[in-house]
Parts: sequence; structure tokens; C-alpha cells
Amino acid sequence: MNVIFLTGMSGAGKSQAAAYLEDQGYFCIDNLPPVFLPQIVKAFANGEDEASGIDKLAIVVDIRSKALLRGFGEAMKQIDNEVGCPFSILFLEASDDVLVSRYRQTRRNHPLNDEMNLTDAISAERKMLERIRGRATYIVDTTMLTNAGLKKQLRNILKEESNTGISVFIESFGFMYGQPVDCDNIIDVRFLQNPFWEEELRMLSGLDEPIQQYLEKFEETNTFMIKITNLFDFMIPFYIREGKSRITIGIGCTGGRHRSVYIAEALGKTIESLGYRTIVSHRDIDRDPRYATKES
Repeated sequence: MNVIFLTGMSGAGKSQAAAYLEDQGYFCIDNLPPVFLPQIVKAFANGEDEASGIDKLAIVVDIRSKALLRGFGEAMKQIDNEVGCPFSILFLEASDDVLVSRYRQTRRNHPLNDEMNLTDAISAERKMLERIRGRATYIVDTTMLTNAGLKKQLRNILKEESNTGISVFIESFGFMYGQPVDCDNIIDVRFLQNPFWEEELRMLSGLDEPIQQYLEKFEETNTFMIKITNLFDFMIPFYIREGKSRITIGIGCTGGRHRSVYIAEALGKTIESLGYRTIVSHRDIDRDPRYATKES
């Protein structure tokens, strides 16, 4: 049975996510206090609902439970120890500025608005959800996502849920645009020679052969690939031992177009050859490299 606990910041898109999960065949329960989670999951997992044919369950748990939210960790322990049903925690978040803007546009009240102003309510909610976020299987930042973008992220997560074993997500990015929020490991490759300073290479990307040839002619590039491959070949089995079903690796350079893209692609192919499901994406590859700045 597939069980997803959908949680996160108010205004981050949980309603849209729940609607998508429902469209994908999940039986969705909204705003269930954590104290009831073990009984509900047990009822479905033990087939007490057998006549309904429900085998996919999504439960929304959020700040509306207020003080009862503190029981979430204990509920997860009970499900682990007493029910024995595997589950995932999907956490949605967004930046404070975007959350404020969304509330002002929709004119909805934040669940904590009765106790404080909107900005303080968002800050307090983020603090209350810290531990749950730390337990999350998946974290989706919806700050820059459209509804279509959110659905795409959820579609990838559901694909992952249907697979067994660990999945390795590798994302290239540019430090000048900020670090990704959900990476288990951040690798800084700004020490490599930068193709940006070769005028004929500037408008290309790490997916293009001239960039690959440029980087591969330097000994440090090839030595680094050997060392980073050995590192993750060593680490991944221990992630699996600890029960991780997913790890995310961020590869960053200055602008996220040349060096990080090349390394992400090369590392993805290598990790996949080791037998792990690997997905590579490039967050900043389409940004105009002419606006990048020199950085060692």
C-alpha cells in the first residue's frame, strides 16, 4: 500500500498537490490530527477497507492541527513499529515573500492570523514545522513553480514511489542564483577552469561537446571525477543501510551553465553505471551567461 503524508507551509500549494494526488488515484484525507494517523493507516493497511479497493492513501497534516501537531513524530514511530506500513512524507514550502504575496492575492486568512500578523504567523509556522521538515522524504520548493511545474515535480515523485531501491537526484545550479534548498550534498566545482572566459565557448553549455572537450583537457577535471565517483560509490550503500530512498546531490559553479552541468551529467552517468536509478536536472542552464561574474 502507498501512503503519503502531505504537509508543509500554509500557502505553499498543498491543496493543489492533494487534488493532483486524488487525480492519480489516491484516497485523500484533509486536515487529520496526527494522533489519529496510526489508526487510519492501520485500518487501510490491514484491509479493513477491502471492499473499497483503496491501495493508495494521502493524508494532509498541517498547522491547522495547532497543538496536536506535536504528536506527529510519535505517530510516525507508531506507524513504523506497530503498523509496519511504509510511508513517505512530502513537504511543500515557499519563501516568506511569496507566501505573503499569495495570501494577499487570495485574501485568505493564515491559520495563525488570529494570534499574530501575517509575517509573524508565517515565521511561527516555519518554526513549528522544523522537525517535520527534517523527517521529510521529499521537499518541494514552490516559490518559482507554476501549477504545471508543481504537477511535474509530483509526477516525478510518484514515479520514484513506484520504484524500489534508492534514487539519486543530481541538480546543477549557479551559486550566483542561490543554493538549492533540498540537497543532501552540495559540491562546489568553481575550482575548475571556467569556459566562460573563452569567448567562443561562453554561449554554449556543459551539454555541448566543445565545453566537454575544454574541461577534459585539464588534469584536475579528470582527477576530480575519479575522486567524486569513489566518494559516492562508498557513501550510497550506507545511505541505503540507513533507510534512505532518495539522495539529492547539488553541483554548483558560478552561473550554473558550464562546469556544473558537465560534472552533473558525467556523475549521473557514472552513478547510473553503478546500478542506481539516477535523474539529472539543470536548474540554471537557460540563464544568460553574459550576466555571470568572474569567481575563482
